[in-house]
Amino acid sequence: MKIGTVGAGALMLPMQWTAVARAGSVAPSEVRAANDLALWYDRGAGTDWLRALPIGNGRLGAMVFGNVDTERLQLNEDTVWGGGPYDQSNTKGLAALPEIRRLVFEDQWSQAQTLIDQNMLGKPAGQLAYQTVGNIRLAFPGTSGFTEYNRQLDLTTAVTSVNYLLNGVRYKREVFASAPDQVIVVRLTADKPGSITFSATFDSPQRTTLTSPDSSTVALDGVSGNFEGITGQVKFLALAKAVAEGGTVTSSGGTLQVSAADSVTLLVSIGSSYVNYKDVSGDYQGIARGHLDDAKGKAYDTLRSRHVADYQELFNRTTLDLGRTDAADQPTDVRITQHGAVDDPQFSALLFQFGRYLLISSSRPGTQPANLQGIWNDSMSPQWDSKYTINANLPMNYWPADTTNLSECFEPVFSMIQDLTVTGARTAQVQYGAGGWVTHHNTDAWRATSVVDGALWGMWQSGGAWLATMIWDHYRFTGDVEFLRKNYPAMKGSAQFFLDTLVEEPKLGYLVTNPSNSPELPHHANVSVAAGPTMDNQILRDLFDGCAEASEVLGVDASFRAQVLAAKDRLPPMKIGSRGNIQEWLYDWVETERNHRHISHLYGLHPSHQITKRGTPELYNAARRTLELRGDDGTGWSLAWKINYWARMEEGKRAHDLVRLLVTPARLAPNMFDLHPPFQIDGNFGATSGIAEMLLQSHTGELHVLPALPSAWPDGKVQGLRGRGGHTVGAEWSDGQADEYLITPDRDGVVKVRGGIFAGRHKVRDVTGSGTVKVEKTEPDAVEITAQAGHTYRAFALQKVTVTAPVEVTPGDEAKAEVIVKAVEESLASATVSLTVPEGWTVTPEQANVGPLAADATAKVEFTFTPAAGAATGTAVITAVVAGTEAGEDWSVSTQATVQVWGGGEKPLEELFSNVAVTDDTNTAPGNFDGNGASISAQALASAGVTPGATFTKNGLTFTWPDVAVGTPDNAIASGQSLKVTGTGKTLGFLLTGTYGAVSGPATVVYKDGTRQTFTLSSPDWYGAPSSSGDAAVVAPYQNRPNNQRQNTPATIYYSGVALQNKEISRVDLPNISAGAANGVATMHIFAVALDSVTPPAPEVKLTVTASSRCIGTSAYVAVTAVNDSDVPATITLTTPYGSKTVADVAPGKQAYQSFNTRAAQIDAGTVTVKATATIGGKQVTSSYDVDYSAASCG
Repeated sequence: MKIGTVGAGALMLPMQWTAVARAGSVAPSEVRAANDLALWYDRGAGTDWLRALPIGNGRLGAMVFGNVDTERLQLNEDTVWGGGPYDQSNTKGLAALPEIRRLVFEDQWSQAQTLIDQNMLGKPAGQLAYQTVGNIRLAFPGTSGFTEYNRQLDLTTAVTSVNYLLNGVRYKREVFASAPDQVIVVRLTADKPGSITFSATFDSPQRTTLTSPDSSTVALDGVSGNFEGITGQVKFLALAKAVAEGGTVTSSGGTLQVSAADSVTLLVSIGSSYVNYKDVSGDYQGIARGHLDDAKGKAYDTLRSRHVADYQELFNRTTLDLGRTDAADQPTDVRITQHGAVDDPQFSALLFQFGRYLLISSSRPGTQPANLQGIWNDSMSPQWDSKYTINANLPMNYWPADTTNLSECFEPVFSMIQDLTVTGARTAQVQYGAGGWVTHHNTDAWRATSVVDGALWGMWQSGGAWLATMIWDHYRFTGDVEFLRKNYPAMKGSAQFFLDTLVEEPKLGYLVTNPSNSPELPHHANVSVAAGPTMDNQILRDLFDGCAEASEVLGVDASFRAQVLAAKDRLPPMKIGSRGNIQEWLYDWVETERNHRHISHLYGLHPSHQITKRGTPELYNAARRTLELRGDDGTGWSLAWKINYWARMEEGKRAHDLVRLLVTPARLAPNMFDLHPPFQIDGNFGATSGIAEMLLQSHTGELHVLPALPSAWPDGKVQGLRGRGGHTVGAEWSDGQADEYLITPDRDGVVKVRGGIFAGRHKVRDVTGSGTVKVEKTEPDAVEITAQAGHTYRAFALQKVTVTAPVEVTPGDEAKAEVIVKAVEESLASATVSLTVPEGWTVTPEQANVGPLAADATAKVEFTFTPAAGAATGTAVITAVVAGTEAGEDWSVSTQATVQVWGGGEKPLEELFSNVAVTDDTNTAPGNFDGNGASISAQALASAGVTPGATFTKNGLTFTWPDVAVGTPDNAIASGQSLKVTGTGKTLGFLLTGTYGAVSGPATVVYKDGTRQTFTLSSPDWYGAPSSSGDAAVVAPYQNRPNNQRQNTPATIYYSGVALQNKEISRVDLPNISAGAANGVATMHIFAVALDSVTPPAPEVKLTVTASSRCIGTSAYVAVTAVNDSDVPATITLTTPYGSKTVADVAPGKQAYQSFNTRAAQIDAGTVTVKATATIGGKQVTSSYDVDYSAASCG
C-alpha cells in the first residue's frame, strides 16, 4: 500500500509520452468493421508494458505485446498473491482507543495520530501484493523486413490480433482469454503453408520450475513470493500446449519448438492453490490440466465462437454511437496525444466501451474482484501492491457495473464482502470492542481489515460501510429480493459496528466516528485524524437508510430498523462553510492541500444522492463551489471522479472538459490504461461511469435522460443503459437535442422520466402493446408513465430547433445568428422564436413568429446580435428559445451555440517571455527553467552555434534565437496566451521544449478572414539527448544547476511545425499547459516562432465572365455577362469590337450584362475584354478578363 509513505491516491510525477500523427493514415478495415470500437497501432509494443494490450476472462489475464520477432504474453491469475492467510488485527487497539478519542476531541490530533501508529496499525502494518505469474514468449526467426504491420484489440469480440507481411507471406496472430473454456488461446496463421516456425517458453520472477511434461507442452510450476514478512503460499501451474496443423511440434527442457506448420493453436492454462482467504490447499495442478485437457479437444473456431458468444452476451447489451470524424483514422496512441486539439467524439465512445471491456475481462462470477490494476500486473511488488483500496478505488471500479448493464460482473464484490464480515468481525472485536464488522481503507486477497500504512492515510473506519451501501444500491437496480436476503446480514453487521462505536461529540452533541479521517487529506499540518468527517456521515446516512429500507422489503428487524433510523437522525448534517463550500469536517477548517486529489466530502453528490439540484439546491450550489475550489486537474482517477461530479451537477460541458483533461498522455497510457500515474484502473472505470452519468441518471428516484449532454457530442445514440428501479433506457439525439427516449421497465409501476423532450411538444407511445399509454405531466420537463413490465415506451419530440452563429465575434460589432424551427411528424400551428444573449449584449428582433408549419416543414429566423463593447475575451453562449401553447398547455424548447469573444490582446512572443532558461556558467542563479533551479548553459549553446539574436534555419524556416541578455527571461510558458503572428505562409514553426515530461496541447491559428485552424503543439522533455519522438533543433551539450554547478547531460530544444492554409494570419492562441514552471509540473517553453512568409496574391476583383454570339433575325449579336464574385461592389466595363458599356456599383453576386448589335449578318470569332474596379482593403483594385466568343452567320 505504500510508496515510502505515499498512499494509493497520492500524486506522483507525470510520466508523459508522445506520438506523432501519421500522414494519410486510415483505420484498418477490421477496425472500421468493428465500428471503430478497437484500439489499434501500426507498431508493436516493444518492451513497454503500457503499450501492450490487455485480455482477460475474469480469472486469467494477459498483456499481449504484438512484436513481430518475439511475442510476449505477460500472464496473471487473479489469486496469485504474495504471502498467505493471516490475521492482521492488532490486539493492542482496544485498550488505546479511549485515550485516542479523548485526544481527538481535545484537538490534540498529532498525539492521537502517534497513539494510533503505536497501537492500531495492523500486523503487519502493510497488506500483501497481487503478483505476476510470469511470461510466455514466442520467438520467431528471420523477421527483419516486415511491412504492412498493424495490431489491434477489438472490443466487440475481445480478441487481439497482429497482422504483417514478411517475404511475401501474410501472417496473422489472434489472442483471447476464454471464460467458457478457462484458457488463453493464441492462434497463428499464414497464407502460405509451412510458414509458421517459432519456439516458446515460460519465464517468471517467482520461484518456479520449468519442464516439458509431454512432447507438445511446456509447464511452469511455482509458488507466490514472500511479502511483508509472510511466506508466499499460493502454488500455481502454468501450461502451454501447441496444437499444430502441418509441420512438427517438439518440447524439451521447458521449450516448445514448432517448425514449418501451416497453422498453430497455442493453449495456455493456469491453476492456483488458492481456495479462499483462509485456504490455499487447492489442487492447482488438477485445475490447470483439467482446463487444458477440455480445451485441446475443441477446434479453434469452436473455442473462438464460444468465447465471442459468452463475451458479447454482456458487451452487446449497451451501445453508444457519438459519430465519427477523420481523427479516428489515426492510431490510438496518436488519438490520445491530439485529443484536445481535434474533434474526435468517437474517442469518448471508445473510452466508455473500453471501461466496460476491462470490467468484463477482470470481474466475473466466481473470480476475485477487479483490483487496483484489474487483473493485469507484471510485478512482484507493484505500486500500492495492486490490491483493493476502499476509500475510492474499489467502489469506483464497480460504478459502471449496474449503469452500463453488467450486473453479473458485480458478484465478486459481494462475495468479498461476505469474507470481510468474518475477518472484519475479528478486527471490530479486538480493536474496538464492537459487534458487527469493520474494514478500513484497504484489503487484499486475504481479506485483511485493520489500519494500514500509517494513521495519516489508514485511520478511516468507513471502508466496509461504503462497500455495504453498494448492496442496497445494487438491489435498487435489480429488484432481486433473494440477493438482498443473502446480503442483508452484511449490511446489518456493518451498521451494528457503528451503532456500537459512534460516540457523542462533546461540543456539538452529534454522534460521530472517532478516530477517523477524510481520506488522505490533512486538516492541519501533517494530521488527518479527526472525529466525524463529512464523508463518514454521508456514508453512514446511506448505510442506515439502506438497512432500514432493506429490512422493510424483507419484513425483518423492526427494532433494529428503529435503532439505525434513530442513529441516523443524530449524525451531523452537511454544513456550508465560510467559502460557500461543503465543509469537509465538522468544523470549518481549510484543507492543507487545496487541489487535493480526493474530494471525499462530495460523496453525497456522487455516488450518493444526498446532494441534488432540485432536492437540496443550497447544498448543490455549495458542491459547485467545492469543485471550483479544488480545481479540475488531478490524478487520472481523480479526474474520472470529477467527470461523475460534474455530470451530477448536470453541466455537460464541464464534465466533457474533464474527459478532455483525462485523455492526455499525462493521464492515459498508449494502451488507454488510466495513469494515476502510474497505472490505476479505477480511472478507466470512473470515466465509463461518468460518461454513463452524462447520458442517464436515476439516483433521485426518477430517470433523467441526457442530463449532461455536452455540445461536443451534438449527435448520438445510446441503447441499453440501466436505471435504478429496473429500467433499460436508450436515447437518440441530433443537433444537441433529444429526438427520442426508449424506456423498458423490468416491473410494473409508475416511472417518472425527466428530459428536454417533455419541455416541448411531445408524444409517448407504447411500442410493444397497443400504442396508448397513461402519461401525466408533473413538471415542465418531467412526466410519469404508468408502465408494464417488458413493454418499451417511446417518447419523442415534435419539433427540432437549431441555431448557428459565427465561431468568433468582436465586442461592439454586429454578428448574425440563424434559428431554424422544424415541425417533426406533426404540424406546428404557431410558435415564437427569440434569442437570448449575455447581459449587456443587444439582439434584434426581440422575437419572431413562425407557423403554421406542415409536418417536417421548416422556418428560418435571422437575428442580429452585438456583443457589449467591453465584453471579456472568452467563450459566450447564445440561446435560441422556441415557445408556444398547444391544447391549453405551454411548451418551450431551447438550444445553444457557443461563440468565442475576441477583444484583442495578442502580443509578440518576446513580450510573453517570463521564464529564464539560459544562464552563464559563472552565474546560474537567475535560472529556473524547470521550476527547480535548472537552466541551459549559454556557453554550451554557443558551442552549438546559438547565441542571443543568432539566426539559423530548421526545416526551411529561419529562426531568431531570443535576442535578450543571458540570465533574463528568454522563453514564453504556454498558458493560453494569444501570440501575435502576421503574414502569409505555408508553414508556421516553433522552437520549444518541455520540462517535467513531454508536453502537448491544442493551439489555434486564427486567420484574418476569421477562420480558425486547430493543431497539436507538442515537444518531448528537454532533459537528455534528442528523443526519437521529436525533431531536435538545438542541442546544448550540458546543463547548469544552482551554485554555478554543471551537469553533463544534454539539453534539447525541439522543432514543431504546422502546415498553414496559405492565408494571412492574425494570431495564434497557445495551448494552456501550465501557469508557470514548477517542480513536478509539465510545462511548455517556447523560444522562437518562424513563418516561411510568402508574398500574398495580389488582390483582385473576382468575376465570372461569359461571351457568346447569336442571331436575332439577320443580325449577329455578341452577348457579354460578368457576375461579381467578390464580396464588395464593383464598377464593371464590358468592351467588344462593337461597342462598350460600363455598369457602376454592381453588388456582390449580381451581374453586368449587355447584348451588342454588330449590325452585320456575319462575324468572325473574337475576344471581349471586361474590366472591374473596386475598393479592397482600402485600395482601388482593377482586374481585367479576356473571353473569346465564336463566329456567327445569320444571313
